[in-house]
Amino acid sequence: MTEPHVSPPKAQRAQLREIGLFGGLNDDALDTLASELHTSLVTAGTDVAREGEHAREMFVVLSGELEVLRRSKGGIEGRVAMLGAGSWFGEMSIVDVQPRSATVRTVAPTVLVRITAEDLDRLYRRDMKSYLLLVLNITRELSRRLRVADGMIASFLAAAWDAHLAMPRHLDER
Repeated sequence: MTEPHVSPPKAQRAQLREIGLFGGLNDDALDTLASELHTSLVTAGTDVAREGEHAREMFVVLSGELEVLRRSKGGIEGRVAMLGAGSWFGEMSIVDVQPRSATVRTVAPTVLVRITAEDLDRLYRRDMKSYLLLVLNITRELSRRLRVADGMIASFLAAAWDAHLAMPRHLDER
């Protein structure tokens, strides 16, 4: 994060239970995660993640609102999504160890839980079942996002093709 932030109280089991990322985890696992994971209050206008940076952490939104931004080849930043309570982002940096694919900026004061690759490694060593459930939940969300992106690409291509076919032909037919 690019600006200082204040640490609010730790997340609570009940908060984590409402978030799909933690679906299926038992009370003990939720209590342990709630006590171990770092929670931050981030002011509006803060870049939590920057496109192109290397990182090994993801974030869970407990409250607030963020925008996801992508930069065009021409350097223009455009909003591609909005995130609110219960959302999470940054998991790709843990899964594929590539630079961040987008910038995520707060648009309101936001409370985030940070999960690092080291946190996941600790969970793996301590509680394999909870680790597998968490990774499965990440995988499900990545799959859902891929389906949405595929649908958008297909719709865009179909509209472009339809527009191309509807264009008047100015060819000299002899």
